[in-house]
Amino acid sequence: MGEILKKRLKQSKFESSEQEAVLNILVASNHLKSKVETICSKHGITQGQFNVLRILNGKYPDGYPRCEIITRMIEPAPDVTRLIDRLIKEGLVERFASPTDRRLSLAKITSKGRNVLKKIKPEVDSLYKLVAEKLNKQESKKLSSLLETIYKDMF
Repeated sequence: MGEILKKRLKQSKFESSEQEAVLNILVASNHLKSKVETICSKHGITQGQFNVLRILNGKYPDGYPRCEIITRMIEPAPDVTRLIDRLIKEGLVERFASPTDRRLSLAKITSKGRNVLKKIKPEVDSLYKLVAEKLNKQESKKLSSLLETIYKDMF
């Protein structure tokens, strides 16, 4: 096991199978994140901005307050307010006051933002196909379950 990882990291052995597993997760994650970032940059947004658009699209036509966006992000950004501000500047998101609590502002995806997501979707879907080419459905479900086991206590 780990021959590909050994070659990738130019390392002949690992301290433990647990170290090997963690390093494999990190390398695989970086590989997929890099692909997502490449897709996003072709469309003029960052991976973090894509994540926010994806979240807001799930609540369309309503919106979410900043604190709710943060809790839903795959990789929480340190300054979501600025990230949202940049999306507003690009016309992909709009901000408005909550109808129930005027002190609370909500972010809502615009039609322009939804169009960006529509353009990106086939390319992001190709990542799912990449996984499907490497793993069958049962293996994908098992991998997902194993990974959830690692972080389940966080929530």
